[in-house]
Amino acid sequence: MVLLSLSRSALRQSSSLIQKSRFNGAVARSMSTASPWANFEMAPPDPIVGLNEAFAADDFPSKVIVGVGAYRDDAGKPYVLPCIREAEKLMMAKNLDMEYTGIAGEPKFVDLALKFVYGEDSLPMQENRVHGVQALSGTGGLRVFGELMQRHGHKHIYLPNPTWGNHNAIFSNSGLAVHKYRYYDADSSDLDFDNMMKDFKEMPEGSIVLLHACAHNPTGMDPTMEQWKEISDTVKKQK
Repeated sequence: MVLLSLSRSALRQSSSLIQKSRFNGAVARSMSTASPWANFEMAPPDPIVGLNEAFAADDFPSKVIVGVGAYRDDAGKPYVLPCIREAEKLMMAKNLDMEYTGIAGEPKFVDLALKFVYGEDSLPMQENRVHGVQALSGTGGLRVFGELMQRHGHKHIYLPNPTWGNHNAIFSNSGLAVHKYRYYDADSSDLDFDNMMKDFKEMPEGSIVLLHACAHNPTGMDPTMEQWKEISDTVKKQK
């Protein structure tokens, strides 16, 4: 089985290997005709992706999709915001050289992102207690974080119940045991704040806790500013 990398050096090496493996004008082939992926178990279908596929296959003329957080026009086609188009023009006008960034990403982008999220007047920022790296979207960022924590001795992480479906797999595959804390009360359609705070206080010292900063996924239920203050105080006390 061969895993292909699309870096320039890998492509050059692959080209050389292919040339060396040619015999009488034909590329040498494996003796086995079975697919190398035949023994790989198919992952369970993603509920959101599955919903999109079902939507695409439905021939109902008045169908509307609300499963993905993306802008659409009246015809159901992706809609790109004008501000995004303007940003694209500004980036293209810079005529960037497309040089590789460092392993932590583009330093200026990371710096501006942190200032945007925390505020330039943030005390933790001023005290150099906040750091960041550039990663491939939220999924990539969580995987990098999970592996970093696992390599530095952490064994488990607490996720809200419920949380976005791929969070469980991300942290499990990072080598962390996944535990849950109570977050949402389905009976009252409200934040289960009291039980969440009880769970926080019962967690072992040194535990990692995943918090959705805003627009909790999938419930959309966020703590109030007063509740966030209590969460912050409790987490600090529990260390």
